[in-house]
Amino acid sequence: MKQISILLFALLMTISTMAQVPNTLTPSDKVYGLSKFWQEVNYNFIYLEKINRIKWDSTYRAMITTVQQTKNDYEYYRELQKFCALLKDGHTDISFPQYIDTLIYRTSFGEYRFGITLIDNKAIISFINKSKKDELQVGSEIIEVNGLPTQEYINKFVTPYISSSTDYVLHDWSVIQMLEGLKGEKYEIRIKTPDGKIKAFSLTHGKTMEKELYPPEEDKQLMNFKWYDNNIAYIALNSFADPKIDTLFIQKLIELYKAKGLIIDLRSNHGGNTGIGVEIFKYLTNDTLLYGSRTRSRQHIPTYKAWGKFIEPKDTINNEEAKKLYLSFHDKYYYKFNYEPDTVKLKAKRIIVPTVILIGHSTGSAAEDFLIYAANQKHMIKIGENSNGSTGQPFIFELPGGGSARVCTKQDTYPDGKEFVGYGVKPDIEIKPTLNDYLNKKDAVIDKALEYLKTKIK
Repeated sequence: MKQISILLFALLMTISTMAQVPNTLTPSDKVYGLSKFWQEVNYNFIYLEKINRIKWDSTYRAMITTVQQTKNDYEYYRELQKFCALLKDGHTDISFPQYIDTLIYRTSFGEYRFGITLIDNKAIISFINKSKKDELQVGSEIIEVNGLPTQEYINKFVTPYISSSTDYVLHDWSVIQMLEGLKGEKYEIRIKTPDGKIKAFSLTHGKTMEKELYPPEEDKQLMNFKWYDNNIAYIALNSFADPKIDTLFIQKLIELYKAKGLIIDLRSNHGGNTGIGVEIFKYLTNDTLLYGSRTRSRQHIPTYKAWGKFIEPKDTINNEEAKKLYLSFHDKYYYKFNYEPDTVKLKAKRIIVPTVILIGHSTGSAAEDFLIYAANQKHMIKIGENSNGSTGQPFIFELPGGGSARVCTKQDTYPDGKEFVGYGVKPDIEIKPTLNDYLNKKDAVIDKALEYLKTKIK
């Protein structure tokens, strides 16, 4: 009976939301968009050799029929996202057209507005509009969604649509996105409050007029700066997407020269341009040569691939030319970019003091490249959790209806070839924030950094 009720609820929910979603794409458009993505992945995706090619191709063939049967543009793009998720790469994804994206609600449910975060491996309500803070309490765990245990619901309806290079980031984003939906879409949830009470809520996606949140949103700027005791300077570099951060950093140099210890917070830095981060890093090392990541991309020479069809593994023994042909036929022939360290030509005084770099699951892309440069610096240590585990150079192209796709074309590794994409850069000291920390507004990662630096300051 419960299963029938769940199915009926899902059917009614689908009917109620379909009418508002445009259906502008023809069956031909839909097949073309699917085929365009499949083609560009086959031609450009740097990690093609890591995926199950038989499953990838058979899924594509099945989806030729599936995408034509989608009832609207939103449903079509969701199918593309599900297809993309098979690649398990954080720099390869599908983006909705703007007209669809504006219809999607992420945290607003009319009278309620709240966010969800993975804490202690649970789906925890991390903020709520202020007027509802005593009703839908921060710190409550969502234990059931639409009649299913939360993890079962996530596994069925959320995780299959998210492309991530690491399992832990996939889990993070699955929780964050678990209640995303269209205007009018309904959810029945059950929560367990911090004091153990079980409450049920009926939620419907719609605009929330109330702006004030509890707890208040953190004032997170492009760069945040402050001092702690013992002349420990704290600087949060929250993005490498805007070159303005280099100017902001340089403006603080006179103050930073007074520091006896330094905390660099990259936990909210999703990346941007690697060169922007390098400009800052130059001030934090005495080295004249900076060793960043090694990179490679797939190389496709059609004639090599044609000849390679006739090459067998035994033919490649002690024969480099035959090996090139064989690898080309199997889509495993790579171009290795010239590897040269960056030369530092900086006349300004450097900041060489005991330094802690704070990292976490959101430290990604160009911020991870920053960590590669920092890997051999003896005065630096990393504290926090594994980084995102995804970087590279995406190829971006349009899809029918105004959406777009990214396909990662470049692999980055440590200078010695060790991989960090798919694994994350590991901290030297791991600190996992807990729900108790969150409720008590305690930043255990910063606390550990301060504790460490106090032992290093002379």
